[in-house]
Amino acid sequence: MTVGMDAFKILMVDDTTANLQILRETLSGCGYRLLTAKVGSSALAIAARAQPDLILLDILMPDMDGYDVCRRLKADEATRHIPVIFLTALDDAGDEAKGLALGAVDYITKPIQPDLVRGRVHTHLALKQHRDRLEQLVRENVREVRLTQAVMIESLATLAEYRDPETGGHIKRTQNFVKLLALHLRAHPRFRAVLDEETIELLYLSAPLHDIGKVGVRDHILLKAGRLDDAEFEQMKQHTLFGEEALHRTEQKLGRNTFLRLAREIAGSHQEKWDGSGYPRGLSGDAIPFSGRLMALADVYDALISKRIYKPPLPHETAVAIIRAGRGAHFDPDVVDAFLELEAVFRNIAVTYADFDEEREMLEAGRRTAEPLGKGIGRVLLVEDNEISLEIMKNQLTAMGFAVDTAVSGRQALRNYRGTHYDLILTDIEMPDVNGFGLVQAIRRLEKGNGRRTPILAITAADFKLTADGASASGFDGHMLKPLDVELLRARLKTFYRR
Repeated sequence: MTVGMDAFKILMVDDTTANLQILRETLSGCGYRLLTAKVGSSALAIAARAQPDLILLDILMPDMDGYDVCRRLKADEATRHIPVIFLTALDDAGDEAKGLALGAVDYITKPIQPDLVRGRVHTHLALKQHRDRLEQLVRENVREVRLTQAVMIESLATLAEYRDPETGGHIKRTQNFVKLLALHLRAHPRFRAVLDEETIELLYLSAPLHDIGKVGVRDHILLKAGRLDDAEFEQMKQHTLFGEEALHRTEQKLGRNTFLRLAREIAGSHQEKWDGSGYPRGLSGDAIPFSGRLMALADVYDALISKRIYKPPLPHETAVAIIRAGRGAHFDPDVVDAFLELEAVFRNIAVTYADFDEEREMLEAGRRTAEPLGKGIGRVLLVEDNEISLEIMKNQLTAMGFAVDTAVSGRQALRNYRGTHYDLILTDIEMPDVNGFGLVQAIRRLEKGNGRRTPILAITAADFKLTADGASASGFDGHMLKPLDVELLRARLKTFYRR
């Protein structure tokens, strides 16, 4: 059975009431939940909202034909996985070939033969069930591999921390900074080709290894309380090459590996500068790997706002000013521009993972209180199954002054909703048990009994296609892309809570 469902859901689409009645009689004794639509536009809306397990689709319909409906279903990330069986009076071999080419799994000609329809439906539902189970196993295996990888990375990075014990939160802060910048820049024309979802995740995982080469730097230099002299600084600069070489050797043994390549790039290039005045190779501009350019800004911001054995922490505003001044000299200009748009979130990440009260107090000192939003939004429920995206968006919302509860699944979100009053709910669309469409429908049903209407926004990835009309038809009050645009969110909230 479909995860979280008592029965398979089948959407039957036909513009003729008699045909729908025949289909209902054919399948009514099989335990399925049957949904119907008489036009293509309704079928698309129901499919996006209800996520059926199978669609039985007529071809000759008045508003858009079945071929067009199938084409749109397969073009939408939210519905492309749903199996489609064409049921039609068209019996030409070319018609069947066209349907299968559009992504349909089967083609049954009318008049309907009940036993044949029941048999085909059962077969394709069994195949979908098997496919879903395999996908679940793959997700579990990938999750286990990534967890093992993350633990190994953290263990290696901790070795560097042991050599430099005052930077315990440095790893957590900088990897969040790098992920945040990458998410923001993935739609930028310069970086769109290199910043896919997998690369962003690997950047997050590999960032902690940027200073792994410090294990090769002698203690009297690494832990020196005062300023390094020229000879000592030359030795310190070698940590980039030590880390790069260690990761290169591992890469040679394991073969081509995107994660190790990114980790090696970051270790070897995060001290390079845009104008060519950095080290170890004096690279400039785009010759510096993009991963190193992201890490360079993240590392410098963290160094500025952190307490070190040789310096006190600087205020956030001072760090921002220094990075702004380094635009086009120390840092890639576009990376700086992204940082300036995200600096409030940087501050909140730094506060969250601060090592010392002195750092936290310095970061909090200049924080502006978010402008009140009419009657006010106090508590927000954030629903996201990707823990990294969840962490970043929670930081964004917390920086806006909201109290944030989180849920990693639609089911958990429903439990939260039943026990807590929320002023706003932000939910991802694609989740493993109850998806965002199912969650908003469940909440709207509950609201009929409690007399309130909670603003709910869908949050989607950049390549996810959800129109404003589609979001509204599904019960949402709007939708936004990840990571959140804080100013856009603030503007949206003012429309919900006007003075």
